[in-house]
Amino acid sequence: MQARIHQNSSVTGFDTLERCYIRELSNDSNDEMASIAEARVKSGVTTAWHKLKAVTERYIIISGQGRVEIEGLQPADVIAGDVVVIPPGAAQRISNTGSTDLKFLAVCTPRFTPDCYIALE
Repeated sequence: MQARIHQNSSVTGFDTLERCYIRELSNDSNDEMASIAEARVKSGVTTAWHKLKAVTERYIIISGQGRVEIEGLQPADVIAGDVVVIPPGAAQRISNTGSTDLKFLAVCTPRFTPDCYIALE
């Protein structure tokens, strides 16, 4: 792998069927080890139950507050600075319990690809 800088000021995002807005900050086949996306969940919204096949996902909460549900754990409240680790194959979703957008980085290892996503709703 070669050194590089991803300049993301012009990266546009998209709304997902999962009920959140995603901006892919780093996700390409030249870096199979990891991907990074910025996720935004609007106030009062809960994302769809889903899981990732063979991918560990980490939520790094940037702003807002929420409640995360992960298979095998009790639901937990999260705020800025918290890190949530979701093992491969674990059902998951997150709710925005605050009055402003819930924003977090989703760091996937290995990198996220559409074929690893399994919708549960």
